[in-house]
Amino acid sequence: MQSVEMLKKLVSYPTITPKECGIYEYIKDFLSDFKALEFEKEGIKNLFLYKEFGDCKTHLCFGGHIDVVPTGEGWESDPFIPTQKGEYLFGRGVQDMKGGVAAFLCAIREFIDSKGCFNGILSVLLTSDEEGEAIFGTKYVLEELQKLDLLPKYAIVAEPTSVNRFGDMIKIGRRGSINGKLTILGKQGHVAYPSKCINPVELIAPILSKIAGFNMDGGSEEFESSKIVITDIRGGMEVVNVTPNDLKIMFNIRNSPQTSLQDIEDYLENLLRDIPHHLELKQSSKPFLTNSSNFIVKKLLESLQNTLKITPTLSTSGGTSDARYFAEYGVKVVECGVCNDTIHSVNERVKISEIEELKAVFVELLQIFNKE
Repeated sequence: MQSVEMLKKLVSYPTITPKECGIYEYIKDFLSDFKALEFEKEGIKNLFLYKEFGDCKTHLCFGGHIDVVPTGEGWESDPFIPTQKGEYLFGRGVQDMKGGVAAFLCAIREFIDSKGCFNGILSVLLTSDEEGEAIFGTKYVLEELQKLDLLPKYAIVAEPTSVNRFGDMIKIGRRGSINGKLTILGKQGHVAYPSKCINPVELIAPILSKIAGFNMDGGSEEFESSKIVITDIRGGMEVVNVTPNDLKIMFNIRNSPQTSLQDIEDYLENLLRDIPHHLELKQSSKPFLTNSSNFIVKKLLESLQNTLKITPTLSTSGGTSDARYFAEYGVKVVECGVCNDTIHSVNERVKISEIEELKAVFVELLQIFNKE
């Protein structure tokens, strides 16, 4: 089956997080010669397919998610009826990330049917929980695979990573994400009697510049600086004659491996040592980096060069993905996929040629994977 036809089929399942809608049955039939393990927790369904070739224990896994975000209003066509217009295919998830899933499923099928030589374990890990809480999806499956001694050594997550054309960027790492809530404590009062008030705005004002936009580190060749980005400040009752009782500041830090949650806590607590306050920090994802000289990165670069004569930028930019969970388990992981210019938007679309090119790159990767 051509990968675009596969993508059309996948899009037709309205798998808005965390719905699975029976899509796994279709995928299991497509790779019917693979062993299937299904993992479900808290209503989240996940699928792991694997096949052993030869006696080598090298394990390559293709990872992805079949869930999509809600469609929103204003589509020019039904988001779950894939619509081809010129060189594009429209539908929810065509870029993020059913396009990538279709490409690697068809690449695996084509490689096996052509009697390709692979020595090791070849697997697919799919979840319906990437766009949601992402707690009972890939993370949970990897926990279970560890118990079964089935953790992969290498993984490719087919998230949409390209910018201007397919293959111009792959991700070899991601920044972590730390959410923060800072409450400055004061004492509400009448503005005409400021000596009887403790205004939290006045308490934080002298040091706000050391929080807002502050770089916790200087960045590196692979990562941008870990910047404190304030997303919300609020306090008071929206009146002009009462000072606020407290002031709440929400912020996020996309942190590199150079800055930890403990580093941020130490910095802010020292800065605020003379100010009554409460500080809450939560790490929602951890940073990771797969070295550019690692085997899986080199093989993917070779595949892109052999197939498209292109050398991509190696990046750690963007938000989070399930690749972070692979990295937590010591799996060397890299992300490669189509352009991401319409992800999560109305009239999401993908270039048909990019799906075919992505499949071709994955087929080449499988063909050269065991070669020196």
